[in-house]
Amino acid sequence: MDCLSAWVWFFSLLSAASSCYNQKNVLFLIADDGGFEASVYNNTAIRSPNVDALGAMSTIFDRAFTSVSSCSPSRSSILTGLPTHQNGMYGLEHGTHHFRSFDDVRSLSMILGKAGYRTGIIGKKHVAPDYVYPFDYSKTEFDDPGMSMQFGRNITLIKELTEEFLDGCKNDSSPIFLYIGFRDPHRCGGPHGAFCEVWGSGGEHGVIPDWKPQYYKPEEVKVPYNVPDTPAARDDLTKQYTSISRLDQGIGLLVELFKKHGLINDTLIVYFSDNGIPFPAAKTNLYECGMGEPLFVYSPRGKMGGVHSQLMASSLDLLPTVLDWSAIKYPSYHLNGMQVNLTGNSLLPIAEGVPDPENHHTVFASHQMHEVAVL
Repeated sequence: MDCLSAWVWFFSLLSAASSCYNQKNVLFLIADDGGFEASVYNNTAIRSPNVDALGAMSTIFDRAFTSVSSCSPSRSSILTGLPTHQNGMYGLEHGTHHFRSFDDVRSLSMILGKAGYRTGIIGKKHVAPDYVYPFDYSKTEFDDPGMSMQFGRNITLIKELTEEFLDGCKNDSSPIFLYIGFRDPHRCGGPHGAFCEVWGSGGEHGVIPDWKPQYYKPEEVKVPYNVPDTPAARDDLTKQYTSISRLDQGIGLLVELFKKHGLINDTLIVYFSDNGIPFPAAKTNLYECGMGEPLFVYSPRGKMGGVHSQLMASSLDLLPTVLDWSAIKYPSYHLNGMQVNLTGNSLLPIAEGVPDPENHHTVFASHQMHEVAVL
């Protein structure tokens, strides 16, 4: 090795040492109305290679639940660790009523930001106000309403924006928290299809370069127990499955990016959904098919991937899990004159091989109005 090459090598080591490598990074992958449509959850009718691959790295929770089966309330609980009636997000952020969390709530992005994390969000946010849910890097419907579909469903753009965010690791020693809010497989309607399954699929619908749509015949789908087995339902499910293929491939792109950037061994990855699938008795309901969610927790310190846990987990456990991983204490503060205490518990010990930790045998949930105008 000549002198010039030695100096380049030396300074590259310094650069890596001063970046977000060897830090306690966090990646959240949040589906929109996602359910158990994946091979890893015994749905062999659907092709989900990327979700399955992430599951093979992670602890898979078979009994995970949201604390409220409605989009904005659920997302607020994910990001605050507080039930919706405690954080103030009583219904949908958008539309007629614009529900918002209480001004003094301390969210995960705020807590991590104050602890020195560089925070980013791409895709669907659907919580407010911004000063309760601040992010250093933001590409959401609040930043450009006309781009909400692109930010949430165009997996090529999501990949490129993630690359842009990760490029900041080159000159920033901060650990990172990146929240990806996919909009799949939420219902859509209109010219884009029932689940936006034709949006980006080619021709007049545009092209998402990294998406190879997967198509299904009605007789191939697995009808959930809460859905009537009719030709119309089966046809609807084929469209949901195609939308899920975009989510699945998007997850694969992001995991590969973290591997490419050398971050996979320094990053806690959480895959979850906000509420149940948009079918009868599911989304917005307190039935199991409305509250039950897919949940993977990948810890680089975990000794065995692909293990299924039968312990109960809640969306309220996600913030304590991240704080446990990051070794950050939850702040002491009051809301409406009362001391705020977390009721969730860290899932990190389970993800790292503790066989039967306490506090994961019960979950609680509440019902919210979703949107008052919806009757």
